[in-house]
Amino acid sequence: MKENIIRDKSFQFAIKSIDLYKELIENKEYVLSKQFLRSATSIGANIEEATAGVSKKDFVNKLAISSKEARETFYWLRLIEYYNQDLNLNTLKSDCEELIKILTKIIKTSQENI
Repeated sequence: MKENIIRDKSFQFAIKSIDLYKELIENKEYVLSKQFLRSATSIGANIEEATAGVSKKDFVNKLAISSKEARETFYWLRLIEYYNQDLNLNTLKSDCEELIKILTKIIKTSQENI
């Protein structure tokens, strides 16, 4: 399969997010961890759906959902960090911001070509 940077980065982000989720569960943090896991893994799931879009508009819509999920994930990371200050979430937050930037660029470029 052809290399797809956003697809690969979102998959790696999901793996790191699952690792954080497991750590949070071990520390009996159930509410924030579940919300975080859902949005974090949804980013890549919607990117996968976008790659099979039936039209450019469908492709853009799926990526827009991924972008929203990435922004929600960043919110949950901030909340988790606030309540668990001993965790260093800088790398995950940085990865999430990078996904948001890439998705924004792809969406804008794709919208120009519709």
